[in-house]
Amino acid sequence: MDINKVNTKILPVSFDYYAPSSIEELLSILKREEEVVFLAGGTDLLVKMKQRIVEPKVVVSLNRISELSFIEEKEDGLHIGAVTKLRAIEKSDVVREKFPVLYWGVRAIGSVQIRNMGTIGGNLCNASPAADSAPPLMVLNAELKTIGVEGERRIPINEFFVGPGKTVLKSKELLAEIKVPYLPPNSGTSFIKIARTSMDIAKINVAVMVRLENGRIGECRIALGAVAPTPMRARKAEEFLTGKEVTDENLRRAGEIVSKEIRPITDIRSTAEYRREVSKVLTYDALRIAIREASKE
Repeated sequence: MDINKVNTKILPVSFDYYAPSSIEELLSILKREEEVVFLAGGTDLLVKMKQRIVEPKVVVSLNRISELSFIEEKEDGLHIGAVTKLRAIEKSDVVREKFPVLYWGVRAIGSVQIRNMGTIGGNLCNASPAADSAPPLMVLNAELKTIGVEGERRIPINEFFVGPGKTVLKSKELLAEIKVPYLPPNSGTSFIKIARTSMDIAKINVAVMVRLENGRIGECRIALGAVAPTPMRARKAEEFLTGKEVTDENLRRAGEIVSKEIRPITDIRSTAEYRREVSKVLTYDALRIAIREASKE
C-alpha cells in the first residue's frame, strides 16, 4: 500500500525548516545552507513533497518577509511582490481597472481557497506550461526581479521559462518582484481559458494585447499556455497582424498561424489535435475582445 495515496496529510520526509523575517536574514541562510527549497503558499510544493516528487533537505518559508508581499503603483508600472497572494491581486482595484488581463488570468487559478494561499511568484516559479498567470504577464511584457547570493537580476518574463517545471533561476536565487509596465493608449487586453472544470488546470489558455493605430493594429501580443513545453508567445501571428486592418479575415488568419506555431501534446486533459484546433478559435475570440476594449478609449 502506498501511504501517499491513502493519507495525503503526511509529509514522509525529514527536513530543516527556516522562517526568516527579512531579506537580509534570508540571504544569510542561503549562504550557509545547501539544496534549499522555498515555501510560499505551498499549494504546489507540499503536494509534491507528500508524493515524494520533491524531497528537500532544507525548506525556507518566505511568508514572514513583508518586503516580498505588496502591490504598489509607481511611475514605471505596477510592482507586485512575489509572495503576494493571488487573492490579493484578484481583489486589487488597480489590477482590475488598469491590468484586466492579469485580473482574469489570476481569477482563473483554482478555487478561492487556493488563491487565498497561493502566490503569484509560486505560480510562475512552478513553471507549469499551463500556468494561468504566465500568458497575461507575457503580453504585458512584465519584468522579473530576482535576488540571491550572487546579487540581483532583471529578467524579461518571456525569457524566464525554459521547460516544464524549469526556469532560468539559479541555485540559491528566488523571484522577488514582478514589474508590469502600464498599457499604452488605445490598447485592450483579454484572457480566455478552457478547462475540464472551472477549477482545473487549463486545457489551453490565451492572452492578448492589441494597440490600435489609425484603424489598424499598431501592436499585437499573443501568449498561450498548455500548448508547448512552456508558456509561449505566438511571434509569427503577432508579426502577421502588426500593421494590418481589423478585419475578420485577418483575425481568423492569425488564428490559423497560431495553430501552426504551437507544439501541443496529448495528455489526460486533452489531445494535441483538440488543442491545435481550439487555438484558432480562442485566438480569434481573444483578439476580438481585446480590439473591442481598445476601441473604447
